Amino acid sequence: MKPIVVIGFLGTQLDSGQGAGRWSKWRPTVALTQHEDKVVARLELICTRAHTALAEGVRADISTVSPETTVNVVVLDIADPWDFGEVYTRLYDWARNYAFDTEREQYWAHITTGTHVAQICMFLLAESRVIPGVLAQTSPAKRQRQGDPGSVALIDLDLSRYDAIAKRFDAEQRDAVTFLKSGIATRNARFNALIDEIEHVAVRSRAPILLVGPTGAGKSFLARRMYELKKARHQVGTGVFVEVNCATLRGDGAASALFGHRKGAFTGAATERAGLLRTAHEGVLFLDEIGELGLDEQAMLLKAIEEKRFFPMGADREVASDFQLIAGTNRDLREEVAAGRFRDDLFARINLWTYALPGLAQRTEDIEPNIEHLLMLHAGEANRVVRFNAEARAAYLRFAQSADAPWSGNFRDLSASVTRMATLADGGRITVGLVEAEIARLRWLWQRASAPSHGAQDVDLNALLGTERAEAMDLFDRLQLEAVLRICQQARTLSDAGRQLFHASRTQRSVVNDADRLRKYLAKHGLSWDTLSTALR
Repeated sequence: MKPIVVIGFLGTQLDSGQGAGRWSKWRPTVALTQHEDKVVARLELICTRAHTALAEGVRADISTVSPETTVNVVVLDIADPWDFGEVYTRLYDWARNYAFDTEREQYWAHITTGTHVAQICMFLLAESRVIPGVLAQTSPAKRQRQGDPGSVALIDLDLSRYDAIAKRFDAEQRDAVTFLKSGIATRNARFNALIDEIEHVAVRSRAPILLVGPTGAGKSFLARRMYELKKARHQVGTGVFVEVNCATLRGDGAASALFGHRKGAFTGAATERAGLLRTAHEGVLFLDEIGELGLDEQAMLLKAIEEKRFFPMGADREVASDFQLIAGTNRDLREEVAAGRFRDDLFARINLWTYALPGLAQRTEDIEPNIEHLLMLHAGEANRVVRFNAEARAAYLRFAQSADAPWSGNFRDLSASVTRMATLADGGRITVGLVEAEIARLRWLWQRASAPSHGAQDVDLNALLGTERAEAMDLFDRLQLEAVLRICQQARTLSDAGRQLFHASRTQRSVVNDADRLRKYLAKHGLSWDTLSTALR
């Protein structure tokens, strides 16, 4: 067993006493050294300069009852033992300079003595592992007798040691993740991992968060859910969720909408305007399409994020607003910075937590649970339950999860599609006929958007493979490779292309690795994804 080292404050009342009568009194610090089964090797006895004499007396008494215990009197310059800032600072500085050796010693932080402020500080330092030990709470015996040291209770603040508590925390974290996903049982591993991390960040950090993804991928929805989660966990104050699409802000109107203006700041400014940043005070400000902001507004926003202060238009005095920023963009801000359209210092400031939300075409396995969610929402709004019949459901999912469905509008397209079918469903049943009509409507909708993708016909295999190799290929292999390249030309990533190409067979595999299958196929023809990314775009 490692030697026990106790760190505790002197009890100016409980540890005091003069004459022989003091031995009939329970004194916590002395009693702590009287347990035969818990021998204290060293006691760091903390006191103020005014109580040094009492501390020396306690040290002398401990040497009588426990000669094995070395007592070090630690004098801290604390003028007011009820001043939390002062007590914590002095104790923190002492602990940081103390030579803890957890390999050879175990440490107890005694919290029975000292002011309540001192006890709280000991708790916080042990909880944060500045003092790398457990809390020790001593108490007298119920029937106090001379020489009876009472009891010692040890409290380990490492929650991982408490299964019941750990399970409650795990359940709470799962509930929060479910909340962020609106209760939709998503099946996409990448998206689930992303939401797991966002849950941690949302409730632990007030730093800016950047959501990247195509229009309709759910950036606005997720930002609002993060705000609601933070609100439920008391991570934001009384402020509200303020959302603005920066693409709608132009000219003087952009600065005025964001930062407010004084009366007469410009032609037409007939009244004072607070601005959205002030409206978001103690809340969350979601700036969607932040890449659309002008450079002047970007500079003003950077100051507001860093200093929580800014000048409204036409004002000669700063105003304050303490908000958390969530930004959204469908652009690659790295490219915007390189092109001089986005400030690199602002990008650096909002790029601490960046999350790329995959589009619906990259999450085809999540189409089915999202359809169920949308039908449930429709039932609540229309007071009418609608269901697919079995054949219609299979037909719709077959199309929706195929390469023929690019879902260019992402979840907006899916929501509109389900709403149309639910509205037209007689008797609350979506039939094959309704599904076929909806598929035709979607094909028409996406026809123009997907037209450029047919340019894969122009892929020059001679240029990619070399004339000799290309002409030596069988027609079968050539047509197959061209079909694969058409999919690669449309896909954003190697994994996305693989999901489309192996959509049917992937469901029959215990281990799914679409990207690796496609990579090996391309390598067989001497091609790589990096090569195609350059050649096909």
